[in-house]
Amino acid sequence: MAKLALQSSKWVTVDEWESQQPDWTETVVTMRYHYGRILKEYEQSTGMHSEPSGNSALPSSPSPQLKLLCGADFLSTFKIPGLWLEDHVEELVRRFGLICVSRGSLQPERAVHESDMLFRHRQNIFLVREWVRNETSATEVRRALRRGLSVKYLIPDSMIEYIHQHNLYTEDSERRNEGTVLRPFMKQAHQPIKSLDD
Repeated sequence: MAKLALQSSKWVTVDEWESQQPDWTETVVTMRYHYGRILKEYEQSTGMHSEPSGNSALPSSPSPQLKLLCGADFLSTFKIPGLWLEDHVEELVRRFGLICVSRGSLQPERAVHESDMLFRHRQNIFLVREWVRNETSATEVRRALRRGLSVKYLIPDSMIEYIHQHNLYTEDSERRNEGTVLRPFMKQAHQPIKSLDD
C-alpha cells in the first residue's frame, strides 16, 4: 500500500527492509539499519570522488543525518508503559533526532516540556507547525472503511482498490483482530532491557 500511495512521488520512496524481517522490528533497530546503509553509500560516493593522491572528501563535508519524521501524537506514545524501551527512546532522540509535526490540537512542545528525557535532547527535536490543518489520520480512514464510508480523496484510488481487493479494515477483519496484543508489548515483556552499547 505504501508503494501505491507513493506512485506519483518523485522524491519519497519505500524501502522494504523492515517488512521483510521475520518479526516486528523496533523503530530504533530500523533507524540503525537505514543509517548504516546511508553512511555506507555516502562513504562509497565520497571515496569515488577522491583525489588521485588518496585524499577523500573535504574535512568540512557534513556527514549524512537520519531523522525520524513523526506527528505530535507519536510523542505521546513514549509514555505508554511497556510500549517503548527507555534506552531506545534515548537513542532515537540523542543519536538520530526527531522532526515532529503538530497535529490538530496536539502540540509537540508540551510533550517535550513534560518529558525530562525529551527536554534534555530538545536540540535534536525539530518542531514543525502545520499551518494548513489536516485532521486525516490512519485511524480515521480505517474507521470510515470499517463503517462502509467513502475515503475517496483521502487516500489514492489505487490504495482504495487494494484495500477492497484484500478485504482490509472491514468490520469482520477488525473483529478478528480485536483483543490482539500489539507486538511491542509481547516482545518487550519477554526481553531484558539492553543498554545502548548492546
